[in-house]
Amino acid sequence: MRKHIHSIGLLVGLVGIGLLSFTANQRVTWSEGPSPAKTPAEELATFQLDSGLKIQLVASEPMVQDPVVMTFDEDGRLWVVEMRGFMPDIDGKGESNKVGRISILEDTDGDGQMDASRIYIDSLVMPRALALVPGGALIVENSSLWLTQDKNGDLKADSKTLIDANYAGSPLPEHSGNGLWRNMDNWYYNAKSRFRYRLANGNWERDSTEFRGQWGISHDDKGHLYYNYNWSQLHADLVPPNYLSRNKHHKPTTGIDHGLTIDRRIHPIRPTPAVNRGYIPGTLDKEGRIQEFTAACSPLFYRETALPKAYYASAFVCEPAGNLIKRNVVKENGLLLTAHDPNPGKEFLASTDERFRPVSLATGPDGALYVADMYRGLIQHQAYVTPYLREQTLSRDLVLPVNRGRIWRIVPADWKPQKSKKLSGLSTEELIPVLSSPDGWHRDMAQRLLVERNDQRIGPALAEASLKSDNYLGRFHALWALDGLKLTKSDVLFNVLNDKEPLLRITALRLLEPMAKADKTVRDKLGQRLLASWGDAPIEQILQMALSASALEPAVAHQLLANITDRYGDSALIRDAVMSSLPDQEFAFLQRLMASPQWKQHSPSKEIFLETLTTAIVKKRNTSELTTLLVMLDKNSLDWQQKSVVMGLSIQGASSKFKPIKLASTPRLLTRANSSIDPNRMATLRSLFEWPGHVAAKNPVQKKSLLSEDDQKLFALGRQQYLTTCAGCHGTDGAGMARFAPPLIGSDWVLGDDKRLSLIVLHGMEGPVEVNKKIYDVPDILPVMPAHSTLDDGSITAILTYIRNEWGNNAGPLTKRVVGMTRVTSQGRVVPWTAKELNNYMLEAKSSTGKL
Repeated sequence: MRKHIHSIGLLVGLVGIGLLSFTANQRVTWSEGPSPAKTPAEELATFQLDSGLKIQLVASEPMVQDPVVMTFDEDGRLWVVEMRGFMPDIDGKGESNKVGRISILEDTDGDGQMDASRIYIDSLVMPRALALVPGGALIVENSSLWLTQDKNGDLKADSKTLIDANYAGSPLPEHSGNGLWRNMDNWYYNAKSRFRYRLANGNWERDSTEFRGQWGISHDDKGHLYYNYNWSQLHADLVPPNYLSRNKHHKPTTGIDHGLTIDRRIHPIRPTPAVNRGYIPGTLDKEGRIQEFTAACSPLFYRETALPKAYYASAFVCEPAGNLIKRNVVKENGLLLTAHDPNPGKEFLASTDERFRPVSLATGPDGALYVADMYRGLIQHQAYVTPYLREQTLSRDLVLPVNRGRIWRIVPADWKPQKSKKLSGLSTEELIPVLSSPDGWHRDMAQRLLVERNDQRIGPALAEASLKSDNYLGRFHALWALDGLKLTKSDVLFNVLNDKEPLLRITALRLLEPMAKADKTVRDKLGQRLLASWGDAPIEQILQMALSASALEPAVAHQLLANITDRYGDSALIRDAVMSSLPDQEFAFLQRLMASPQWKQHSPSKEIFLETLTTAIVKKRNTSELTTLLVMLDKNSLDWQQKSVVMGLSIQGASSKFKPIKLASTPRLLTRANSSIDPNRMATLRSLFEWPGHVAAKNPVQKKSLLSEDDQKLFALGRQQYLTTCAGCHGTDGAGMARFAPPLIGSDWVLGDDKRLSLIVLHGMEGPVEVNKKIYDVPDILPVMPAHSTLDDGSITAILTYIRNEWGNNAGPLTKRVVGMTRVTSQGRVVPWTAKELNNYMLEAKSSTGKL
């Protein structure tokens, strides 16, 4: 049910206007006939699975039909969202019929197979998300969020109350909010959404949060959220939610939506012709198999012990278009999370059955990995079915049957089912030890039940568990249970600051923030502790200190943040964290840094940070601060600090969406000859301000520029993205850096064909390259420029717009459509380009289409 194109309607539009076309069987060197539906037993024989494991059928139609989401309750029952209205035919007719439902499956005899089924609620229109809550369930149906409640305990919904009519954002299943994933902080998070939800004082409240992913969401042991996009298989947050969005004057470029791997390769074990892009060269290999992710969805971070130890901390990703599930081993390296395929060339689970469509993963009380198989031929929504896919689907009889579905379980080969213990029967006191279970499902469930029961007597026992539990994850969950119950006390948290585990110290610091903001005694004590301990803290704790500094007295916060930026400012994530703690204090902090002896010595990271601070100061538009700043720059000769500030000012002046900033008096810097500032920069600075006798006009540089007003905004955003992503190799000034990368100034690779440039950024480049008639090769540059395929089209467009129009370059704007179309039409490219290879590719594209 995932979309198989990169952007909304892109390929449909391209086919419609003739830029991309196909005829039946065009570019196909293999033949593939119908794929008739198989029985569950027949489908079972089609699976290829990691050795040492086995896959078992748990449930199938008619007990379950079109499963898209599933979750286990505290008593081991499996709740399944059934989107039975999805694509009844090739045109999606009948999709709005009220045929969706949520079923509850149960294994009553403990033999491992579901033998009882109840319909919790039916007559739903395209249900797509579910979360179990006190007395019932939150469900998403017909684009809205509803609270359903079972008031008499018969496992059937007796009421349905609207919580949020705008939850989903779109009626299209591929572009609507989904997830309702309960994280450690007791909030419910969503994919394809900017909303999160929480039960507080008996009422459901909505809060804004960062946008995440497309379909499915999960978390690891530390509460990092995981999600993905159809084209990029695994992303995660490196910081807790909502920290980096606190400073309205700064837009972070790191921390949220971090791509863990650029590996897009997949390895189906059967031809996959019925994919939306199948007619594009490179999408399918010579055997007709899709080569990279086009429908990645439902990532699950595995935190259980039923599978062998090597599988713990693996992130599994569904690829229904390729009839497979990929496994990634996730590693934590300092502040970063990375992932890799432990068995390149062979997937964790794959099937030769074209109708095997894994769309959701879950774990339960037995620790097994459960797979929801929608089991159908057509999974593309009608809004995005290309003519090619329509032809494939109809000619090969893939539309029907519908309303089938299977639930599979993956376990060790010698695994035996056992009847699970019902956690609902445990007392509140008996749930506390479950917080220290070796299995993540039990830890999460125990925390949820403790918070939902709201037993205020349990506070002292939970506090003791947060300090003395043998399992550090048990201590971690105890802290969040206390927070959910509003029973956290500052003396307990200060004790936790001494815990040997960084995760516990970080959590205590997070939970102390609201107390510090409300209580000066706590605030002062916390400030003293952080100033005394930051020097020996690991980098993970340093990050949280930078995020939590906003709760301290400004003088203390600035001292702490200055120390952190001096030692760790080469990390873009640390810089963003520091900026998030400085709303409306950027100018005072800039003054502190420029006066600091530690900041007299130049470094690229310090230059970037001063420019970032200046950008925020301009966006704040405080005339008093800006007047003082201009006086600080009024020098006959500018040092590297002042030049960085000028750069920040001029970038905003060239692209500001604001009206000119009105100054009360004439700034001497902008009215006298100054050989230290480039004339173009000076013209841009003058256009940023107005003062008595001077009306800001569009400066000559802007008039000659090929960039529109919207392009100029993109240009400014591109500068910030460039500083984070590219400046480490190409330099803040685009002049290149010895032993890293060649210059971008005047480079034909930058100023030439925009599609070719997009291909370099999307896939990377290796080997020698000629720039401005000079050959660059190792050891003068790095052997490979890495791919940046995990960046979205907007970010890449901003970066390319910037580098094509800075440092004297004037190649004009670039559109997201160019990047998006290039990403799509280069489907199947999974290794870096060489210069020769890329130029040949462009020549072949030109000869086949008549244009580049």
